[in-house]
Amino acid sequence: MVGELYIDRVSTDSLKLGQIEVVPLLDGFIRLDGGAMHGTIPRALWERKNPPDARNRILMSLRGLLVRGPGYTALVETGLGDHHDAVFADRFAVDRPTPIVARLAELGVLPADVDLVVDSHLHWDHAGGNVVRDGEVFRPAFPRAEYVVNRANYEEATHTHERNRASYRAEDFETIAAMRRFRFVEAARYQEVEVAPGLRVERVDGHADGMQVVYVDGGGQRVAFLTDMAPLASHLDLPWIMGYDLFPVDTLGAKKRLLPRAAKEGWIVALVHDPANALGRVRLDDRGRPSFLPLAG
Repeated sequence: MVGELYIDRVSTDSLKLGQIEVVPLLDGFIRLDGGAMHGTIPRALWERKNPPDARNRILMSLRGLLVRGPGYTALVETGLGDHHDAVFADRFAVDRPTPIVARLAELGVLPADVDLVVDSHLHWDHAGGNVVRDGEVFRPAFPRAEYVVNRANYEEATHTHERNRASYRAEDFETIAAMRRFRFVEAARYQEVEVAPGLRVERVDGHADGMQVVYVDGGGQRVAFLTDMAPLASHLDLPWIMGYDLFPVDTLGAKKRLLPRAAKEGWIVALVHDPANALGRVRLDDRGRPSFLPLAG
């Protein structure tokens, strides 16, 4: 599989943060249009870092986190899921050699063991694994779990318009809602909310209304899952913002607020879509511009 060539050597390493264990997960790979992924950045610049294929698509990972804390097991992001057809698979070059559920089984975690699923937002490449198809219907992929999402993002997902409709698939969340399995976070922008001991979310907006970064805190350390605020390592550069973002100036504001803090406080940052880098840190140059430093494995 083409994606297997890009799996970085720390992508399966476990991190210990005091009493909390964090394991990066890889659901597979897709390809999206390189121009759309880089917004106003010229191709002459972005193709050096993220080379496109013959259809102008760049390789992107689908990543999440397993978080085992005191008294709970949580999953941050569920990836793509299995409910897509051959046309979809070709359009997005879907490559999933070891889906998240299979990787969890390797780690001794069954779907029924998961207490919390934290959705940064409900786009299909982040929340598609929320459900599984059971004949003609869908059911929660994690039968005991509460699904944590910001209410503003749920409202956006259920009231789409021409600009964002293709990003949401109703089947990824309507069953969860009908079974009253969502735990809605009621938070304003830049407000951190604890959803389990050592597990927090912060609403940042930008890419989507109500999108939330996810923090794991323990042992004096923080892992920050940046989700689509900075999906690739190259997106830590402030003006590198996706064309998909509904509110790009809000994305810029979030990056200017959080990335200098990440550098100063030594956070480990987790990237959702970078095929070569699961974990790293933020470094600032002498002009205060952020960039990505891979975590030594």
